[in-house]
Amino acid sequence: MTAPVPERDPGLQPERTRLAWRRSTLSSTVTAVLAAKAALHGGPSATGVVAAVLCGALWLGFLALAHRRIRVLAASRTAGPPALAPLHATAAALCTVALAVCAAVLVF
Repeated sequence: MTAPVPERDPGLQPERTRLAWRRSTLSSTVTAVLAAKAALHGGPSATGVVAAVLCGALWLGFLALAHRRIRVLAASRTAGPPALAPLHATAAALCTVALAVCAAVLVF
């Protein structure tokens, strides 16, 4: 007789991952808001407005990716969550880096 395979106990790992995605979303939100504030400080310029709109679009992209991943993690509580697709991981990383670059350009 073979011993039954115990079910996977994910512990708190899925919850920690969801919280990490939420923290990243909050950081992204703060960056986008500060970038918009910097763009409009002292009167709006064309370059500032374009950079602020780009920051907003990048923030929305990251928000959509993070929300999708949080929903997947919440839906798969008993079984292990599926791995993050490389395309989604790359998109999230690019949104994060591009948002930081846009915000830095607005500040300096």
